[in-house]
Amino acid sequence: MLVRTTAVILATLVAGAAFAAPETYTVDPMHTIPVYEVNHLGFSTQRGRFNKVSGTIVFDRTAHTVAADISIDVNSLSTGVEKLETHLKSEDFFDAAKYPTLTFKSTGAKFDGDRLVSVAGNLTMRGVTRPVTLTVTAFHCGFNPVYKKDECGADATTVVKRSDFGISYGIPAVGDEVKLLIPVEAHKATP
Repeated sequence: MLVRTTAVILATLVAGAAFAAPETYTVDPMHTIPVYEVNHLGFSTQRGRFNKVSGTIVFDRTAHTVAADISIDVNSLSTGVEKLETHLKSEDFFDAAKYPTLTFKSTGAKFDGDRLVSVAGNLTMRGVTRPVTLTVTAFHCGFNPVYKKDECGADATTVVKRSDFGISYGIPAVGDEVKLLIPVEAHKATP
């Protein structure tokens, strides 16, 4: 009887430890498309997006921790206007030839119960790293019936000053404050 009870307790502890372990997710580039918004001459809000994103997110549901390491290809910038894209990739703005990648590496996260509400981290753009906090407006984990994998997804936003990253061309005619809207989906990595 003692052996059986001990076996059940050990099995329960092992199962609990496995459930509580951090899980690694791989960013889905088809459904992770960061968008920016910036005021243009006071007439309108102009938008652009980055079409190539990669990275991993390690999520521990029990400990309520998130470790994100995300890379964005600057040359994947898309506005729908080729001439504008060429200018934005030039030395006046992103200087994509010298700085082809934007990165975000998390430093912490806040939860309200089991719901992720913000992720703090360091954003590196044009070789300059600054702390930012992403406000998470939606967060969901579950089974994706299309990919037949566990998945987590979120919508996050933040506002940065582009001049903080050495991008001051056109200020104040083109706004200094840039709103980032980041939808992200990530599939659980297969062991």
